[in-house]
Amino acid sequence: MRFNTTNITMLSLGGVIGVIGLALLFTFERLPVQSVQTNFRGTGAATVLNPRTQALLTAANQPPEAPEPADATGERAREIYENVPVLGHLSVEQFGRIMNVMTTWLYPGEGENLGCNGCHVPGNFAAEDMYQKHVARRMIQMTMALNSEWTAHTQNAGVTCWTCHRGNAVPLNVWSEMPVAQGANFLTRPGEQNRPAPLAGYASLPTDAMTSMLWGDNEIRVAGTNQHPRPESRTSIQQTEWTFSLMIHMSSSLGVNCSFCHNSRNWADWEQSPPQRLNAWYGIRMVRDINNTYIESLRDRFPPHRLGPLGDTLKTNCTTCHQGQNRPVNGALMIQDYPELLPAPGTALPPRLGPAADQRAEVAGPRAN
Repeated sequence: MRFNTTNITMLSLGGVIGVIGLALLFTFERLPVQSVQTNFRGTGAATVLNPRTQALLTAANQPPEAPEPADATGERAREIYENVPVLGHLSVEQFGRIMNVMTTWLYPGEGENLGCNGCHVPGNFAAEDMYQKHVARRMIQMTMALNSEWTAHTQNAGVTCWTCHRGNAVPLNVWSEMPVAQGANFLTRPGEQNRPAPLAGYASLPTDAMTSMLWGDNEIRVAGTNQHPRPESRTSIQQTEWTFSLMIHMSSSLGVNCSFCHNSRNWADWEQSPPQRLNAWYGIRMVRDINNTYIESLRDRFPPHRLGPLGDTLKTNCTTCHQGQNRPVNGALMIQDYPELLPAPGTALPPRLGPAADQRAEVAGPRAN
């Protein structure tokens, strides 16, 4: 068979079309998909949902059935048990209820390191020997703070240990600082930009946006307020990339489009943004408070195998709670079933630590421009 230039061109074109067609086949989701309005009417802002994916997420995020409420009257736990500084204000029945539930949330099953033995010394529950007990106590304080001081984000749903742990002693969706790859080529550069990772939605953006944005307190806003910003207020390209990486992380964590929180006609304008943007603003600062005040302060308590490769703690991000849903655990009103995880009236929670020390004082919300 003789080939001429035309035949070769046609075969090449057919091959290119075939490759493009195969790529498109695995790029777009199979129909049908649903478009749900999530912004102001007339803006064309909607979230595209795949009903098959949504069904899987709904099934994976079912909250556990709550046990019968406990009697809140009677003797206090601190009058019966030793060494219960955080939950001692509860009634004996409430204390037993929340201890049993926490066991199933973090250490389900039986065994040497399961059940009550996950946090307590067998035969001496008052002992302080196990680091898990110190961590659990601190996490209870954190949960109480989220349910009482961060309601601008948690709202009336609240959180429990289950929100993050889902039957695991360590939540599955956590992060820590990662070593920078060694070398001197275009794949390894400061910020690890060209190593697509899940935390950045597999985009070619910095994979370390968590450290700069959800542990530190770097400014997230990068949009200027005029056409030619002054030199001293110019935002660096690296800062912009960190912001984009964080935004993509939030989008994938909640399973939504960018227009879920922003109005695409003016991304920066708060007055044209939907209410979800303010909720997300508080959420970012809430996560910083979790990581700085509660988790990182436990660094000395954790054994080496419970720390990241650079020695910092395993911290939270948006995925830790949301896990693909814009309302965690299918929007279940968790705190209504577990009033034991609300602080006692007049309880003084731990003071703020680190860069997020003054975040709760920002009650006025974000800047208007």
